[in-house]
Amino acid sequence: MTIEGIAVRMSVGTLTAIAGLHVAWGLGSSWPLPDRVSLADAVVGQPGVPGPAACFAAAGALGTAALLVAGRPRRKPAAVRLGAFGVAGVLGLRGVVGLVGRTDLLSPGSSSDRFRRLDRMAYSPLCLALAVGSAVSAGGSGR
Repeated sequence: MTIEGIAVRMSVGTLTAIAGLHVAWGLGSSWPLPDRVSLADAVVGQPGVPGPAACFAAAGALGTAALLVAGRPRRKPAAVRLGAFGVAGVLGLRGVVGLVGRTDLLSPGSSSDRFRRLDRMAYSPLCLALAVGSAVSAGGSGR
């Protein structure tokens, strides 16, 4: 397997896992944190966790992103390629905005100190890595 193929598979797996986390949060879990207050502060940067509908919508978007990056559906290669480029663009924008400390522009109210620290150290670099894997997929060299 090529390094490009590994990047695509890791991106698909990570997007799928994050989608699963959003489903769990929509069902009321606070994992990996001890309670919903800690989860809200660390993951959302606000006093409260979004409701189930928002969590399930995010899970759906992430699941769709994983399918596009995986090259599915195969019968629509042009649409899949465009979709994977779109995923790369959205994740790239999210990563850059987070690194400069302005995630609140995309998600108003995401401003707790804990969230901003985690955003710069983990969430934004992860978004940038996933953007690269998505771009590799869209370019076709990872399949």
